[in-house]
Amino acid sequence: MVERIARGATQLFPLWSVLVGILALAWPESFLWFGKETIDVGLGIIMLGMGMTLTADDFIRVWKEPKVIGLGVCSQFLIMPAWGALVAYLMGLPPQMAVGLILVASCPGGTASNVVVFLARGKVALSVSMTLVSTIAAVWMTPLLTSWYAGHYLPVDPWALFRGILWVVLLPLAVGVAWNRFFPRSAHRASAYSPLVSVLFILLIVGFVLAAKKELILGNWEILTASVLALHFGGFALGYAMAALTGLARDERRTLSIEVGMQNSGLGMSLASKHFATLPMVPAPCALSAVMHCLIGSYLAMRWRKEPADKRRE
Repeated sequence: MVERIARGATQLFPLWSVLVGILALAWPESFLWFGKETIDVGLGIIMLGMGMTLTADDFIRVWKEPKVIGLGVCSQFLIMPAWGALVAYLMGLPPQMAVGLILVASCPGGTASNVVVFLARGKVALSVSMTLVSTIAAVWMTPLLTSWYAGHYLPVDPWALFRGILWVVLLPLAVGVAWNRFFPRSAHRASAYSPLVSVLFILLIVGFVLAAKKELILGNWEILTASVLALHFGGFALGYAMAALTGLARDERRTLSIEVGMQNSGLGMSLASKHFATLPMVPAPCALSAVMHCLIGSYLAMRWRKEPADKRRE
């Protein structure tokens, strides 16, 4: 019964994101207690929870479906950073905002995408595998791509970003996987609630960043909202187009679209808050991204859920 309630609350993640966004901007004090120094802790707990849900089958599946998973991960890191840089250039974003947009575009898929894929009747196992591989690849790819695309706006230290991702992503993920391997019974019990815990910490991180940057966000909300919406609408559309061009099944197209269109915004906020601490606008696109990609993904999930998902293109 408790697990069912937790699962239901997790599936309402998009609704919670909107409510938290509104609350954080209307009543910042409700989230400022969370603190910048606890963002890394929250993200580490999210990655630990993700690791505890992974089994040997998840890693084996990567080798069984290398074409689809490889296409999804390559699309994640080829399409989104380039698209983010193009959006920043075309919209003439201020340097700090441009760096934040490119940073979140260079992040891997997040655990929220797995929830949205489930709601869209996509392939959840495939989504988990893509998230796993892109998260591991992000240790190298996110610092490299951020430095490449955003380095001309502001100085970017890829090695500092690398070390940050190593500690808050790869290490907790590895601990979670090891926990599941050697203590499967306790990991199974904990993993039943880990998605809800992950959602809770994502919401706290989003709420804190929105609350802390309230004045800057409200003062630049038009261009900030437009650029983040353009980033994610383009990500969903380009991900789906890439999958369609390669002849993937409909449920695989949906899955790849969601994986490409939704980023690990929590990681973006963590990196922005830690490595661009003196640049107050860098975390703002990351925080707004967490709300926007959930709204777009939820809308697509509701539409796709009403349609059959197992037909291939003729």
